[in-house]
Amino acid sequence: MNSSFADNLNFLCGFYPSIAEVCRRVGINRQQFNKYLSGHFRPSRGNMRRICDFFGVTEAEILFDTVEFQQLLQVRKRPATLAELDGPLKHLNSIFRSSLSLDRYIGYYYRYFYSFSYPGMIVKSLLSFTSQDRYYYTKNVELIRDPSSKRVITKNKYLGVAFYLGGRIHLTEYESQQCNSISQTIFYPAYQSSIRTITGIQTGAPHRNGRRPAASKVMLEYLGTEIDPRKALRRIGLFEPTDPGIPAGVADHVQNQIIPGQFVFEVREP
Repeated sequence: MNSSFADNLNFLCGFYPSIAEVCRRVGINRQQFNKYLSGHFRPSRGNMRRICDFFGVTEAEILFDTVEFQQLLQVRKRPATLAELDGPLKHLNSIFRSSLSLDRYIGYYYRYFYSFSYPGMIVKSLLSFTSQDRYYYTKNVELIRDPSSKRVITKNKYLGVAFYLGGRIHLTEYESQQCNSISQTIFYPAYQSSIRTITGIQTGAPHRNGRRPAASKVMLEYLGTEIDPRKALRRIGLFEPTDPGIPAGVADHVQNQIIPGQFVFEVREP
């Protein structure tokens, strides 16, 4: 067994609060994962792919000499200079200039969609829209709880920017802990005078599913601009479709189906 692998794996785990959280998010048994950390066992091909996908490295890189591996990560995580950002920011600013106002959407929402990682279960998360200097930002918090104890076992936070382009609301979000994934969501706007729900389609590449690209319907339920976030966070999690925590009709509304004669997955206008 390459001894550098265990050292590099321990180094990567140091970016997370605990080994237990890494195991839960990667989907590998803690006892088995400890064997990899000790250097006594090498993961199977499938588990190696899971580990590398989760940490955003290749199998060849995770086997590098430890010093070389840490230098590689330091280069990847180094802050970009303002000059280096001129190119990408030019495109981003062009999009912002074309974007219309999203002021009426500022506030908090429950976000509902069928989980990419837990088949048949619905994720209920808490999304917030905010604005600053005419730019619009989003933060989405997901909490996965143990079914029996209700204790939080996984917390995911996604940060993003929002645009109103071509009569559609666009969200571009990234997972803020490792910065190794980006998702795109497109919503229909709210046509009523007061916002109740808005629907759309989102993409994802979950760690527990081998990072296979996927898409799903998604619904936002408007909560208002003045809420108790702690109280709202207690009501999010992973639910069965029939659970009382999921409002009536939501499970059917976010169900993912391609109807006869349809050749791409799309969401109809509400």
